[in-house]
Amino acid sequence: MEATADEFMKYRSPLVSRYASKEMAYNFSDRKKFTTWRKLWIYLAKAEKALGLPITDAQVAEMECHADNIDFAMAAEEERKLRHDVMAHVHTFAHCCPTAAPIIHLGATSCYVGDNTDLIVLRDGFDILLPKLARVIDRLANFAEEYADLPTLGFTHYQPAQLTTVGKRACLWLQDLTMDMRNLQRARDDLRFRGVKGTTGTQASFLQLFQGDHDKVEELDRMVTEMAGFKKAYLVTGQTYSRKVDIDSLAVLASLGATVHKICTDIRLLANLKEIEEPFEKEQIGSSAMPYKRNPMRAERCCSLSRHLVALMTDPLQTASVQWLERTLDDSANRRISLAESFLTADIILSTLQNITEGLVVYPKVIERHIRQELPFMATENIIMAMVKAGGNRQDCHEKIRVLSQQAAAVVKQEGGDNDLLARVQADPYFAPILGQLDALLDPKTFIGRAPQQVTRFLAEEVRPLLQPYKNNMDVKIELEL
Repeated sequence: MEATADEFMKYRSPLVSRYASKEMAYNFSDRKKFTTWRKLWIYLAKAEKALGLPITDAQVAEMECHADNIDFAMAAEEERKLRHDVMAHVHTFAHCCPTAAPIIHLGATSCYVGDNTDLIVLRDGFDILLPKLARVIDRLANFAEEYADLPTLGFTHYQPAQLTTVGKRACLWLQDLTMDMRNLQRARDDLRFRGVKGTTGTQASFLQLFQGDHDKVEELDRMVTEMAGFKKAYLVTGQTYSRKVDIDSLAVLASLGATVHKICTDIRLLANLKEIEEPFEKEQIGSSAMPYKRNPMRAERCCSLSRHLVALMTDPLQTASVQWLERTLDDSANRRISLAESFLTADIILSTLQNITEGLVVYPKVIERHIRQELPFMATENIIMAMVKAGGNRQDCHEKIRVLSQQAAAVVKQEGGDNDLLARVQADPYFAPILGQLDALLDPKTFIGRAPQQVTRFLAEEVRPLLQPYKNNMDVKIELEL
């Protein structure tokens, strides 16, 4: 119990303790980081041995045997003494690999393990996010398809505008998400390995190890890059890979954050109108004071975390701008926070949004009522056209409709009543020639244009093909921890 109590005596990042998935939390964990360091030392030793340096099979085997056997307490004590995290782990690894100790980290600089591990973690982070984004797009595409032809009020300036459909509106969300999908995939595929470059990126130490053999130095770089699972390494680096790489990676996540914030804001607005709601569980409480409330807390969480994700973008921008010459260490502390938090934040946003899109609730009757309140005004042009076809004068009809519309608007705005424009039209003898057409003229489906056809084509041509590489990951459900 004492150890458990101690956990509540210090700050814990909510991104890990409250929100992010186990796989993303592990991706940025110390165990992932330091076991990757050891793998990189093994890759380096293997490649150096293959290229003729005096490294034995026994040394490599010893390193491989202890790759996961990390004494974290010893590493922490070494770091307290040495004030150097990489050398602390070199010593810790050497302690359990006495035979290999002389060749661990041979010719390398700290950034060999530090930066290359960061690139591996960024790549693996994208590989966690991409299937999650694909599932969100899939759920929302199914939703758009189901409601492709359900008319609903469009809004511009958050004022009632021409009708659209529930499915077409979802396609506006999908369009942004598909752009994010392509951006994340591009950023992931653009990542290269820092490779084996030495202290200032010149590979001088490795050229010395191989007695001036440039071909062997290049082959060493290529071999280690391949072992780490990268197709390419950056041809030039300083001590670090360019911090613009971090800008590129976090920019696409910040852009995703902007997309999710817009989608979830829309859902919150629609929830206020009681047209669409996020899932709400049987025993969920919306408000401690107001029992009737069904607050859109999932969408609110997404908006809240999306703002954090967007704000984190300033860190890599500023960090890249102040990297002096071949490198400066004022990037390190910032990157420990900004890289991890961006991916952890994006992770929980996508998990939450998947949960929302899997359980969106639509209220067609409420949507229909809102249409009825506004449609008579929107139908006035159709009524004028019908009267002209029946032999009426356009200007006379326009004036009649204008007067009746203002009277109906006064009832709505000043008296709080329903829109009675249709009843006023029906009661006016002037419109007798078209009374039989009014139902057809006021059919909402005549006001939605090509929205259903746009949905069908958009899903078929742009959305479904994008999801093909992830079809084996589509069945994963999100049980959201609230």
